[in-house]
Amino acid sequence: MTIAAISDWLDLNKLMGILPNHSEHGKEIDHMLNFCHWFMLILFVGWLSYFVYTLWRFRAGRNPKADYHGVTSHVSTHLEASVVIVEAVILLGFAIPLWGKRVNEIPTDEKNPLRIRAIGYQFGWFFHYAGPDQKFGAQHPRFVGGGNNLGIDPNDPNSADDVVVTSNMHLQNNRATVVRVSSRDVIHGFCLPQMRVQQDATPGLEAPMWFKPITTGAWEIICAQLCGAGHFGMRADYTVEEQKDFDAWFKDQQDATQKVFAAQRETLKKQAAEAAAPAHH
Repeated sequence: MTIAAISDWLDLNKLMGILPNHSEHGKEIDHMLNFCHWFMLILFVGWLSYFVYTLWRFRAGRNPKADYHGVTSHVSTHLEASVVIVEAVILLGFAIPLWGKRVNEIPTDEKNPLRIRAIGYQFGWFFHYAGPDQKFGAQHPRFVGGGNNLGIDPNDPNSADDVVVTSNMHLQNNRATVVRVSSRDVIHGFCLPQMRVQQDATPGLEAPMWFKPITTGAWEIICAQLCGAGHFGMRADYTVEEQKDFDAWFKDQQDATQKVFAAQRETLKKQAAEAAAPAHH
């Protein structure tokens, strides 16, 4: 049996059907999950074996008279204390530090991450890319319409390189990605299992999450919250590709988005001219 085969046999994550990891930090999460699964399996087998033993050991045929003094040994106490210690090590030594790393070490603008806003709605997702300037265009409800679904100000200089797409998020391989998750109606769940990240999308809030893809591919975005009668149909896709392919896709989407903004600017100019024109009686 080869080392790879032994490793696969010991990987309970794979045996339980957990999707393969495709992110840089996912290995740490998978190692912790695998350890937890083995620990729970050992506890399950151990306690089940002890339960079966007690059924046999203290059966009525062998113990016709009840013993009202009970167990005098402290073995069970030591076992329970050991379980608590192991669980504390998992929580304090692995889970909390890993969580802290995910929320405290979000890449800054200087590290040139790919910056995206993911906005959930019943029943789909909008994706707003900040563009090369790393700044999102301002928003206002009065700009919603004419293809401008997020109400981005077409006159804001920061929106001049922005991109807005629906239900199809593209990412660049080996580039840190920061996604700010929110919702415009009810609570949704933005879940990328292959990237080992998930964040609730809450109305009125923007919660950041970050990861770095390490392989190319195409997968499905899952809504991890029951968000209404159409929850079953709330799906979107995301694709991880190399820089050349991502740049080509981004340029096409940027042209399409900026055409919408340009048309809206013309409409706003006409409306302003009409409002400024003197009224005829």
